[in-house]
Amino acid sequence: MILANYSEISSCFFVYQLLGESMESLQGNFLVATNQMYDPRFMKCVILICVHNEKDGAMGLVVNQPLTDLSMTDVFRNCNINPPPMPAPPVLFGGPVDIEAAFILHSADYEKGHRQKVIDQIYLSRDPDLLSDVVDGKGPAHYLFALGYAGWAPGQLEQELCGEGWLTLPAEAEDIFLTSAESMWHSVTAKNGIDIELYSDISGNA
Repeated sequence: MILANYSEISSCFFVYQLLGESMESLQGNFLVATNQMYDPRFMKCVILICVHNEKDGAMGLVVNQPLTDLSMTDVFRNCNINPPPMPAPPVLFGGPVDIEAAFILHSADYEKGHRQKVIDQIYLSRDPDLLSDVVDGKGPAHYLFALGYAGWAPGQLEQELCGEGWLTLPAEAEDIFLTSAESMWHSVTAKNGIDIELYSDISGNA
């Protein structure tokens, strides 16, 4: 029990040391669920933190949980757009908040419309014209479409990071756009030298 408490205190100290007094933003990082994540909505999930600041808290999109009952073909048709002939990515469960809200992560080569930079090669958009441009061959080289998002009030994410349910790792465009959703949980952690299946056991006994 003493070791468990020490582990939690050490984890919390590391988080606040990372954030510092002025709080360094975790925007552009992955939030990876460990095997100590017991919320069924987030088990084995990988979340890209799109916004993180002291005023607004944090907002992110789950990028490795495809929906099984909705495809991009359905999305295009619902937007009165003829689906493109080329293969499209799966529609993602972006998170449990506002599950009908649509978000698009796309590569930096697409510069039209209102967009928000997440990192240099990844942007966030809610512009439906992007889908029309995809069909017309004028869209981004890579994109992901998500419904819903994950959100944290100011200070809430920092508090959750004091536990053992989340691991933070740097994100890159290739992780988002070139890695399958099915393999992402293992691949983004292995890329950083972590065996995610063993991580919780090792950290819990450190």
